[in-house]
Amino acid sequence: MKIAQLSPWLLLAITSNAFPTLLMEELAGNSVGETVKAKTKRQSTTSPQGEGALPLAPPPFDAASQYVSNQGAHAFVAPGSGDARGPCPGLNAMANHNYLPHNGVASITDFFNGVIEVFGMAPDLALFLATYGAIVDGNLLSWSINGGEHVGIGGSHNNYETDSSPTRGDLNQYGSSVNLVKSQFDALFKLQPDAETANYNLEVLRDFRKTRFQESIDKNPYYAYLPISGILVSQAAFTFIYRFMANKSAEYPEGILNQQTLKSFFSIYGDGDDAEWVPGHERIPDNWYKRNDGDQYSIAYFNTDILYFAETAPEILGIGCNKGTVDSYDLLDPALLTNGATDAEQISKNPVCFASAFAEAELPLITGLDTTALQPLFTLLNNITGDCSSIGEVNQSALTICPGFSLYGGPTGPVAPGAIQS
Repeated sequence: MKIAQLSPWLLLAITSNAFPTLLMEELAGNSVGETVKAKTKRQSTTSPQGEGALPLAPPPFDAASQYVSNQGAHAFVAPGSGDARGPCPGLNAMANHNYLPHNGVASITDFFNGVIEVFGMAPDLALFLATYGAIVDGNLLSWSINGGEHVGIGGSHNNYETDSSPTRGDLNQYGSSVNLVKSQFDALFKLQPDAETANYNLEVLRDFRKTRFQESIDKNPYYAYLPISGILVSQAAFTFIYRFMANKSAEYPEGILNQQTLKSFFSIYGDGDDAEWVPGHERIPDNWYKRNDGDQYSIAYFNTDILYFAETAPEILGIGCNKGTVDSYDLLDPALLTNGATDAEQISKNPVCFASAFAEAELPLITGLDTTALQPLFTLLNNITGDCSSIGEVNQSALTICPGFSLYGGPTGPVAPGAIQS
């Protein structure tokens, strides 16, 4: 992509000598930087996984600090004309309850503070996701929860938003990456049919992740599973459902995600055959409690969840794509893609580190910014994820076998010839 293709604001910002300073002021400003320093120290250094993907020890529960209000200033207000709502149900719910600007366009600081306040995300992961979105899909300092190319997540196909979502359609299977596919939600919902005992925990979602991965291979001729959008973001779409939406309590401090809570966050209204998706009306449930401040969901925690999924679905640590027809999925050799800098064994040990290093290699191409301008972000990523080994330049020619590969796309696109819709 040429720099001239960027928005006028972005072009002005990146050609200004003040850009690195502006970026660092936003990323390391008092409200963000001090929170990172104060809160990251509280993260456990031990693996959070135990039997059944539960914490090694029950996390603490404090009703006063974990309660998330959906009343008063945070009462539900449906989106109106001009309000952006996109593929992420959690962000949609935050905007509907005024934890993000109601129009759905927010700054790095808005996203950072919001996901900590509402979901108990750890500062390191919050800062990683917020800044990556602003740089790749926004105007460097803010971005939309929907939008188009260089505007928001809706126009970020294969660099942020991705195929094989739990409930959203694959872009070239349905022609939209934002709309919920009811049959996909129903498949997840039916995995816990007893309303009295239902809990959509990580074990349930791990099984569903394997199903959805194969379904994209079987039905989307242009399915592409890539290092950042696949190994990192695609996994987040599944693990975040339980880790962030489960309702915490004194009895179940790790959280229970029952049918009604799931439906509330995914904007499903009604019961049984009458249940329907109402676009953009995601809600924070009544009497809902987030993660404890001492049990925030960090990058290290997320990394172990990816590896937990890979125990039964090792395919999620690979890179590959369909080659224009369904069931034509081929793996891409990571050594070929990274010119020998990374192999499959290295990815399997630390998938988040690999995705971060790959992001650094791809960001100049994705954004049109040079490495000097991006250095403040690279420094930030290294501080958050650890100094992951550089992979140098990406061998883009290795991706030419993937007709679904693009740096930007969505929220709508052409339906691929031979796509199968459920």
